[in-house]
Amino acid sequence: MYKILIVDDEAAIRQLIAKYAAFEGYETDQAENGLQAVEKCRSENYDLVILDIMMPELDGFSAGRQIKKDNPDLPIILLSARGEEYDRINGFEIGADDYVVKPFSPKELMLRVAAVLKRVHKKAQASSDVFVLGGLRADFVSRIVTIDGVRVEMSPKEYVLFFYLILNANIALSREKLICEVWGTDFYGDDRTLDTHIKLLRRSLGEYSKYIVTLRGMGYRFETPE
Repeated sequence: MYKILIVDDEAAIRQLIAKYAAFEGYETDQAENGLQAVEKCRSENYDLVILDIMMPELDGFSAGRQIKKDNPDLPIILLSARGEEYDRINGFEIGADDYVVKPFSPKELMLRVAAVLKRVHKKAQASSDVFVLGGLRADFVSRIVTIDGVRVEMSPKEYVLFFYLILNANIALSREKLICEVWGTDFYGDDRTLDTHIKLLRRSLGEYSKYIVTLRGMGYRFETPE
């Protein structure tokens, strides 16, 4: 049975999510602020954290960043009343696996929870290949990307997206294909999630971002020299 930590300063929201989670067969625990969430994640084992952003004591961004620092593999779904691109970018930069805007449908949230848990617990297919393009080097086994010998820090989803683009270099990839392959067929987000991660990835790659080509009205392609 998966165990989920629900973090929100509003008790009514915590109880609502816990009710639906229990119906889906999940065990739940609760925290009312970011500090409690961090401490609970250090002392208990959870399979996923549902984390509100606007909270007293310690906001969700700060709490999520610390939780990911302590346990990089623990998936986080952020909840927020703000759906602006800036907030989404902040969320994905700390390594959040999904971002849900309030007010939300508890049923949809549970679908997102199931989708994230399914993706996280799938067996990763390891590859021994190392991709090199000029000063850019991507090691598929260690999941390390370096530029001119300097390690590039990326969020977990940036790594997955980047490696998928590399493995399909010079192939036109539709938005639907990328979302399906990187987030899964059961992903319930929208195109903005992909666009946000492409923007973050381009920023991480610096001068090598030019190889990620936007195909207007279609999707993206990682274009390498002949």
